[in-house]
Amino acid sequence: MAVTLTVTDMAMDDVSVKARSRGGEAVILPLFAWLSPSYPVGCYAYSHTLEWAVEAGDVSDEATLTAWLTDLLTLGLGRNDAILLSHAYKAAEEGDGAALEAANELALALSPSSELYLETSQQGRSFLDATLAAWSSPRLSPLDGDVAYPVAIGMAAAAHDIPLPITAQAYLFGLVQTLVSAAIRLAPIGQTAGIRVCAALSGAVRDVARDAMALTLDDVSGATFRADLGSFHHENQYTRLFRS
Repeated sequence: MAVTLTVTDMAMDDVSVKARSRGGEAVILPLFAWLSPSYPVGCYAYSHTLEWAVEAGDVSDEATLTAWLTDLLTLGLGRNDAILLSHAYKAAEEGDGAALEAANELALALSPSSELYLETSQQGRSFLDATLAAWSSPRLSPLDGDVAYPVAIGMAAAAHDIPLPITAQAYLFGLVQTLVSAAIRLAPIGQTAGIRVCAALSGAVRDVARDAMALTLDDVSGATFRADLGSFHHENQYTRLFRS
């Protein structure tokens, strides 16, 4: 995930408080590495049903891509990932292994298809393994078995004292950029249009990230039924560039 960080006033206040409380500046540089396209998680291989949406004609230009991603961000994947990331962060911060396991189990169970399960679990495991090897911390749990991607990001950010508001925004904006990159490769839009889509969704990213921090795991829900069904259709799509 390539990422550009945008911080709301609320997030900046939180960053300042945490930085002062620790007697130094908040360290956010790891996020630039973790959410970079060069980080070995394989995000370039997944489109989260966008490839099927292009094939079906649901996404055919800049406007329809913006609408599709807005729904994913606010009604399904994005909102849920932000909630799960937030709970994983808080559990890791408090050293609550049971809460961390519960958040991870729910995150994995939410995957509506085998492809989307692979998308989150493969990226989560790859991220956690790479981060343990290169950005190790005694507070970062290795977690056995499958790990959902937002859970892995939340754990790592907490272990390295990266403020939650920035982490959530960076993760969601990185998700947007990854899917826009997939759309460019699928050819319904060009690079300039892709930049405009990212800019158009930046406000929704901030809102979803902010709201998720006040929500509980009981608030996890989804209303992106066509995208979920599309993940099953994608499994049988004749030609494919992506694994989901």
